[in-house]
Amino acid sequence: MSAGPFQIATQEYTMKNTDIKRLLYTHLLCIFSIILSIFIPSFFLDNFSVLETHLTWLCICSVFVTAVNLVLYLVVKPNTSTKRSSSHKVTRFLKCCIYFLMSCFLFHVIFVLYGAPLIELVLETFLFAVILSTFTTVPCLCLLGPNVKAWLRVFSRNGVTSIWENSLQITTISSFVGTWLGAFPIPLDWERPWQVWPISCTLGATFGYVAGLVISPLWIYWNRKQLTYKTN
Repeated sequence: MSAGPFQIATQEYTMKNTDIKRLLYTHLLCIFSIILSIFIPSFFLDNFSVLETHLTWLCICSVFVTAVNLVLYLVVKPNTSTKRSSSHKVTRFLKCCIYFLMSCFLFHVIFVLYGAPLIELVLETFLFAVILSTFTTVPCLCLLGPNVKAWLRVFSRNGVTSIWENSLQITTISSFVGTWLGAFPIPLDWERPWQVWPISCTLGATFGYVAGLVISPLWIYWNRKQLTYKTN
């Protein structure tokens, strides 16, 4: 006996609430990874701080966030893919690494075009590109893989097919907005240590990423009754 429309709607509603809970737990752990990157290194590194040893913190934060994303998305993301061979998985992993490096270099070029020093502070600019790629490209690779068409679909109008992709949109955009807002204090004559390039921008990107992690599950939960997804 086939299920009626009301039963199907109830099942979809229950599944959507379950996905929102999984999404919330995933985001809380991602936030926790950033907190760990601030406090754990201080037990092993002398005079460690986000401002005074900023480049070191950028590397540590990138490693922490990437590791947590990889583990979490492998465990909790919707399993919509079919079983693949080991060679295919290795090829996919290598493509993801290449995409990540391409993203880092692309962001680095964009920062220079927008006024970052071309020759001076090259390491600082590149590590800034690495942390922004960690907040934006890594989640895309974990969820969508090295699939440019899927990326274009998700970030186009009405292109998402799941709650996870909705969240990806919000966290990515909020990371970019945070980066943009973080650039505003740099030219101001406040003489604060966090105004040195690219500290305010990296802090802005981090706050934007965390804000996206907090806002996206709440926004999705608030609008869950109106959200409808097309099957990809």
